[in-house]
Amino acid sequence: MVQVPADDAVDVAVPEAPVVVALTEPREGVPPVVETPEELARVVALFEAGTGPVAVDAERASGYRYGQRTYLVQVRREGAGTALIDPIALPDLSSLSRALVGVEWVLHAASQDLPGLAEQGMTPTRNFDTELGARLLGLERVGLAAVVAELLGLGLAKEHSAVDWSTRPLPGEWLRYAALDVEVLVELRAVLAERLAVAGKAEWAAQEFEAVRLAPPPPPRVEPWRRVSGLHAVRDARRLAVVRSLWTTRDDNARQRDISPGRVLPDHAIVAAAQALPRSVPQLVALPSFSGKGTRRRAALWQHAIDEALALPESELPSVRGPKSDAPPPPRAWADRDPAAAARLTAARDVMTALSAEVDVPAENLLQPDLLRRLCWSPPPTLDAAAVADALRSGGAREWQVDLAVPRLAAAFATATA
Repeated sequence: MVQVPADDAVDVAVPEAPVVVALTEPREGVPPVVETPEELARVVALFEAGTGPVAVDAERASGYRYGQRTYLVQVRREGAGTALIDPIALPDLSSLSRALVGVEWVLHAASQDLPGLAEQGMTPTRNFDTELGARLLGLERVGLAAVVAELLGLGLAKEHSAVDWSTRPLPGEWLRYAALDVEVLVELRAVLAERLAVAGKAEWAAQEFEAVRLAPPPPPRVEPWRRVSGLHAVRDARRLAVVRSLWTTRDDNARQRDISPGRVLPDHAIVAAAQALPRSVPQLVALPSFSGKGTRRRAALWQHAIDEALALPESELPSVRGPKSDAPPPPRAWADRDPAAAARLTAARDVMTALSAEVDVPAENLLQPDLLRRLCWSPPPTLDAAAVADALRSGGAREWQVDLAVPRLAAAFATATA
């Protein structure tokens, strides 16, 4: 402990800062990138013969390329070392996946990587998510570098996490970073598993990991153009039609060019055009949001999209209110629209906040906030424990969540509606 003098000359003991050792080099060095079927076959044989869990990570080019394609796959296993695999040169990695059937995969934030890995033919039969494990243990920071520092005392640099991983050839420093991302995942898994067991949360974690592994892909968004940032400033149907037309044109162009849509045309430019309603290319490029070289180069394309929206008949304009949804209204409106539902939500939130503090798990990991709102807004005919449990299960809650939450929620609902 470090003794820190206080104002009244009384020594105050504060915890010493943990010593963190920088992790700068993989133990066996940076391996060459696997790019040929022959190299992949050697990797598959090595990993099939390895022992214990396999650490898995994937790198994308979010913000640079269209979609969430995987541009590098990293794996590490005892007895096999680390392999860095180029999924552009080798898009089918199902042979590696088959070699690891029954082997536990260790990933950090698995829900981010598993969809892209599945596109390469890689799907685990068991997995351990170190980020989810850290959340269930109540760690304040759950990023990989933060968890590795806290639990292993190692400093993991993250300066290359947001680079363009579609770059070829990949720079050596990026490859070193990628190799280090799987260097200590298995060791981290061991520490987390031990702590989860001591905390009585091992079964909770197992259920969460399996839910992530089996999670279906999200359904397509209804009218995805409505997610344009700043759309709230566009208030009439004609201008919303301009937003829709520009968004659709941008998305098509971005897909064809394999570029992130935001790099093709920023959201703020779409909103600016919808507000200004330019009638010609000169009027369009006079807008500050369209003054950039790349934006001006395609000004005719954007103006054509605007003209199409301006020419639409009234019957084809989008609704100002947006598509119908089965989601509850914003909670701020509940008190006026349904006071009983508002009372249920207040009681439920109080219960989940108290339970979160008691078990040291974030409230959103105890129960999805959307599921809690739906339960309170559209409750079953009776709100006894059995009905509440059925409602939570049908909404995707895991059994450990049901066991923890139902008795308290049922009691809170009984009080709120008394």
